[in-house]
Amino acid sequence: METRRFGRLEFTVGRIGFGAWQIGSAWGDVSEADGEAALNAALDAGMTFVDTADVYGDGRSEKIIAKVLKARGGTRPMVATKAGRRLSPHTVEGYTADNLEAFVDRSLQNLDTDCLDLVQLHCPPPQAYYRPEIFAAMDALKAKGKIRSYGVSVEKVEEALKAIEFPNVVSVQIIYNMFRQRPAELFFAQARKKNIAVIARVPLASGLLTGRITKSTRFASDDHRAFNRNGEAFDVGETFAGVPLEAGLAAVEEIRRLVPPGAAMAAFALRWILMNEAVTVVIPGARNADQARANAAAAELAPIADDTMAAARAVYDRLIAPHVHQRW
Repeated sequence: METRRFGRLEFTVGRIGFGAWQIGSAWGDVSEADGEAALNAALDAGMTFVDTADVYGDGRSEKIIAKVLKARGGTRPMVATKAGRRLSPHTVEGYTADNLEAFVDRSLQNLDTDCLDLVQLHCPPPQAYYRPEIFAAMDALKAKGKIRSYGVSVEKVEEALKAIEFPNVVSVQIIYNMFRQRPAELFFAQARKKNIAVIARVPLASGLLTGRITKSTRFASDDHRAFNRNGEAFDVGETFAGVPLEAGLAAVEEIRRLVPPGAAMAAFALRWILMNEAVTVVIPGARNADQARANAAAAELAPIADDTMAAARAVYDRLIAPHVHQRW
């Protein structure tokens, strides 16, 4: 698998990583056994970056990761977690040094480690980027040896641009896929200029870009694609990348014609993301081992031709951009 240095850090990671939201919560019933099998399959396939959060299953995702890594032994992948969304209410006033340290301490316990590789502020309120004391608190946690580095996970391009003004932010996690192309217009260039690692999340638009979802697909009540369709629980951009389902399905049918023979649509969608050199790692999720192996297979696809890239952009401009481009 092609690798990239993780921004300014010493870590080198495979460009396809493992997103561990699915093995925590909000994607219907995923057993612990299936979660362990998915992560093992991902690591066996060469993935060396794992992304989780303390709120994924209230620590379940972190604990599964710790269990799998302990059983495997040997060289550990880079493990990134997130902090902040445990706040209730989730307000900027809650991003205090004490609260952030408590969240980090809990993740240290869940992940069974003495130091966290990367802690990302978990889509904090926009006002957080105007509170230097929040980033000073992260610096203090690094000085204490509890975290090696920190970054941010953001909803909007503007938040990403503001975040990288803070000198010790080493990474930005942002939604980027064929249905969310705005980050490539300005942010990616700035990230490369400052040697910021870019983590592309929601790469398959919550499954839309697998080509397997139809108008008749029904989701479990505990799947965010059912309970967050209109942003009832968190930012609607996290569900189907914020694209209305009917518009997304129409675009999928056009994109389907661009997929090369013998390739899965999901793998094609992941390969499309990797065509942008600014992306350090993309983090598709997996509910089971087969999905994890299929995600890894995207690394084997040939580069996408320029005319195909242009055709995909045309679909976005016509059917998707009016719904999402200026919103995030």
